[in-house]
Amino acid sequence: MSDILRTEKLGKHYPMPGGGSLRVFEDVDFTLKKGELAAVMGASGAGKTTFLNLLGALDRPSHGRVYLEGEDIFAGTDRDIAAARNRKIGFVFQFFHLLPEFTALENVAIPLMIRGVPKKKALDAAKDLLREVSLADRLASRPAQLSGGEQQRVAVARALVNAPRILLADEPTVNLDWKTGENVLRLVLDLHAGKGLSSIIVTHNERIARSCHSVYVLEEGRLKRSAV
Repeated sequence: MSDILRTEKLGKHYPMPGGGSLRVFEDVDFTLKKGELAAVMGASGAGKTTFLNLLGALDRPSHGRVYLEGEDIFAGTDRDIAAARNRKIGFVFQFFHLLPEFTALENVAIPLMIRGVPKKKALDAAKDLLREVSLADRLASRPAQLSGGEQQRVAVARALVNAPRILLADEPTVNLDWKTGENVLRLVLDLHAGKGLSSIIVTHNERIARSCHSVYVLEEGRLKRSAV
């Protein structure tokens, strides 16, 4: 398998009010192969979400590089970065981040409309994906009318509507009960395989990690390959 995502000497520091900086991690070298499903584990506060945000170009590194399909994702303008993120990367967040005033169908279609896809075509694609995640009967429901598991399924559909190369999932089951979490995990694993994705799941759950091809632990500012 060839590389789809790679980092070189990646680091993130935050300035402190009294001077100096808080080092989250530094000099992280990481490679995700095409088709690979990787888990990133670590204690709370270790920087897992920060790492995922850098890989997905939601935040900029303090130093180092992130290569997506061989290209430095931060080499272009902010508009270039946003366009690459919209086209190539899907995100699933632990807190869903659905827009409360829009229906499930509209929430899923929004990334396509941002990309410039005509509204009808975007809504049709969103409808197809919501059917794939077993929510065909909830198209007109707003987030407040959905259970936590249903909201996360909408979030998964939204992450995939642009047919991304990479799926980044940040603790996708942590706010769900055990059974619902298992169902969402199975959905993510099935979609990863069925759509030929390359995926990274941040998790505390060893059971989830054992479902992945590779496992990494972020600890004391370093990312290490691990066995679970």
